[in-house]
Amino acid sequence: MKRRHWVRLDNASNIFLAARSDADPKVFRMGAELDDEIDAGLLQAALEETYDRFPLYHAVLRRGVFWHYLQDSDLEPVVRPESEPSCAPLYHVDHRTLLFRVVHHRRRISLEVFHALSDGTGALWFLTDLLTAYTRRRYPQEVLPGDTDAQEARPGSDEWPDPPPSEIGTHPGAQAAEEVHELTTDSFAHYFRGRRRRRAPSSHEEEFSREAAPAVLTVEEAEHPHEEHEDAPHPAPAARRRIHRVRGTRTPDHRTRVLELTMPAADVLALAKAEGVALTMYLTALFFESVRRTDPRALSDATMAASVPVNLRQFFPSTSARNFFATIRVQHTFGEGDDSPGAIARALQERFSADATPEALEHRLHTLIRWERLAPARIVPRPLKDLVLRLVNHVNNRQLTVAISNLGRVTLPEPAQSHVGRMLFHVSAVRPQFCAISHDGQLTISFTSPFVETAHVREYARLLAGAGIDVSLAAARTTEEELAGVEA
Repeated sequence: MKRRHWVRLDNASNIFLAARSDADPKVFRMGAELDDEIDAGLLQAALEETYDRFPLYHAVLRRGVFWHYLQDSDLEPVVRPESEPSCAPLYHVDHRTLLFRVVHHRRRISLEVFHALSDGTGALWFLTDLLTAYTRRRYPQEVLPGDTDAQEARPGSDEWPDPPPSEIGTHPGAQAAEEVHELTTDSFAHYFRGRRRRRAPSSHEEEFSREAAPAVLTVEEAEHPHEEHEDAPHPAPAARRRIHRVRGTRTPDHRTRVLELTMPAADVLALAKAEGVALTMYLTALFFESVRRTDPRALSDATMAASVPVNLRQFFPSTSARNFFATIRVQHTFGEGDDSPGAIARALQERFSADATPEALEHRLHTLIRWERLAPARIVPRPLKDLVLRLVNHVNNRQLTVAISNLGRVTLPEPAQSHVGRMLFHVSAVRPQFCAISHDGQLTISFTSPFVETAHVREYARLLAGAGIDVSLAAARTTEEELAGVEA
């Protein structure tokens, strides 16, 4: 009988598993639009090639007495035409199923991943290899002789030059992929379990600390216990305020409401640079303003808060495709000064920059891991641990208006780079959330929500248009009337 490799879930994965629900199955999607209709046969061959290089993606999720764990499997993935709502559940209790799927529709290829398996950076590595393998088959005349290995590709910040490869966990290339995308690598345990490391910061870390922090580079949802730890160093604490939360009418059958805004990346980046802030903080400030203008419940002194993930690979080198991020919470109270989007963005940037340093992040994560490793916590049965994490998630949700993820600018290897246009990225959502990604000069911001109302997204588009941005909006059919129109 073949021996199965297994590994406990990493620090970030447990919260996703405990907090999943019918409305928010903790699934995220990345996609790419190509020049031509997708050839399903070639895509299947490309998937099989990519799958062989990612042992992590062979894993299924199992339940133990004290913890959940990932176990490798002999299951094989199959590409399918898109037929389910976006971000449909991937994990089903006690069912041995792969924790990702690849679907296609017309000219679009989409990868959906259960967040307990991988984060946005790891999923982008997988999608990059998949797109590269597919386009080499689809356009063989463009492949140079001897060019058979995947080139390096990585997400990058639109605000700043790309960090050195060793700082961000770049795509390692096909030859090393089996070694670095294995099932067992847990970067949280490697860096933050045990005594804290005394180390000199790299030149990139010093630059990051001196300057405004760049846009975050990973995907995450806000329900993460990192963000609220009391031992984390923060600026002077603000008075505890009631956080404004967006409410609305739930979508039918719990499907996620998705709206996509597409615009020239350089034009939006210029607006952020004019305010002296990173793109993520500028986009967050616009979101706060759009909610304030469209939500009758948003009082003149409303406080809004956002959760922003930080890719830890840029400070703690790792080529693991498993989750490896932390989150930072920023907020703004209206009526206490300049409430223009630019002023809000600068205030958010100041708070984010103070918390997004290697020292602050390392301190928080060491403390969190230390609590998790205490003997009483280790012997608590898994169902009770899940209940506690679910309660933590609920409390954190009440302190957030929105969660944000920005994968930054993506560059793909050839021939994928020449044949991929827009790239897309969004998540299932228990509250309003938006995700950003740019490729081929186009920035796409995808808004997701468990509610049917879209007034704040349309106002967001108007704010951008008013600033001179050429923006287009597309919405997936979600309500019963919209779905009935499709059937008709």
